[in-house]
Amino acid sequence: MKRIKMFIAVMLALATLACNAETFLAPSGSPVPSKPFPASTVVVPTPLPASAETQLTAEEALLENLYLRVNAAVVNITVSSGTRDQTTEVGTGSGFVIDKQGHIVTNHHVVVDASALQVTFSDGRIADAKVVGADSYSDLAVVKVDVPESWLIPVELGDSDAVKVGQHVVAIGNPFGLQGSMTQGIVSALGRTLPADQQNTQDTGLFQNPQIIQTDAAINPGNSGGPLLDLRGRVIGVNAAIRTENGVRANSGVGFAIPVNTVRRVAPQLIEKGSVSYAYLGVSVDNNFTTAELAVTLKLPMDYGVLVASVVPNGPADQAGLKGGNKQTRVRGVLVQTGGDLLIAIDGNPIRDFDAMITYLANHTQVGQLITVTILRDGKEQKFQVKLGQRPK
Repeated sequence: MKRIKMFIAVMLALATLACNAETFLAPSGSPVPSKPFPASTVVVPTPLPASAETQLTAEEALLENLYLRVNAAVVNITVSSGTRDQTTEVGTGSGFVIDKQGHIVTNHHVVVDASALQVTFSDGRIADAKVVGADSYSDLAVVKVDVPESWLIPVELGDSDAVKVGQHVVAIGNPFGLQGSMTQGIVSALGRTLPADQQNTQDTGLFQNPQIIQTDAAINPGNSGGPLLDLRGRVIGVNAAIRTENGVRANSGVGFAIPVNTVRRVAPQLIEKGSVSYAYLGVSVDNNFTTAELAVTLKLPMDYGVLVASVVPNGPADQAGLKGGNKQTRVRGVLVQTGGDLLIAIDGNPIRDFDAMITYLANHTQVGQLITVTILRDGKEQKFQVKLGQRPK
């Protein structure tokens, strides 16, 4: 009796499943189609126009070709520290070949703590490398490998002064040690500044690295020292930093690259003498407000320029007669050093703010050069001859 009841229960279950199924067998054994979906839920893909497909294919081919041409010039740099008998890997970064003599550009902060370096090329070949020069102010370094010329495929350097916001860019590097990774984005902004030598807290904030390129191309730890490229495969910057929150070092869509024109200026000096000389004026400003913000409250005669907060004692500006602030004024609840000279031009070139001043000094002057500084003091324009010194270590 129990077997009969079990059999009946199984048959009822099978019948229920058959009734709920969308497809069943007809008496002849042939399948009967399931009920169609309501017309409102049917998804029909929109055909891609031939012109759009052609454009898409061309863009993909462009990126594929760029990667094939440039990736061979990008290397992975492994940094070790310790003694000759016992070394420990402390980090990795990226770099790119700039000539057939084996010189490779990377970041200063990638190699600063290195006692030994190894370079891995895109085809897996490995070579020892040595630092020939490093510069904390620009966060650039040059390392050298002694390998056959056939290993070396130099990149083409572009012109960072020609870069535009909105321009498409590509980053190639080794994020998290994943060699030969390529990401794409745009130039998000130009003219940013970063504290020089971010890895050295003793110097952070004393000097600024100007004309930094901001990009949303994904940059992560390990990308440092790798190239930021235009779509022709020319280097327009050296990936150096990412914006972090709460100490989390991962891509936030805000990355920064040192402009390639800085590489053009710095790399030859590093190769030739291992260091870089920077012209030095010897003035400081209050970083809490721009001159435009201070102009209304302080009733400045101009809403641009560099309001000198202080001059370095016995520095070039001090020796020439420039003056810093002599009083403190509260602006939006913050005490600001005021009463100093308002620097508005160098050699007749208008200077809008402090970033513009350091950019001009870095790009257009050299140690020992005599420049003409135009300032406003007590509402009157004055000119001073200043002999630039060398930026102190």
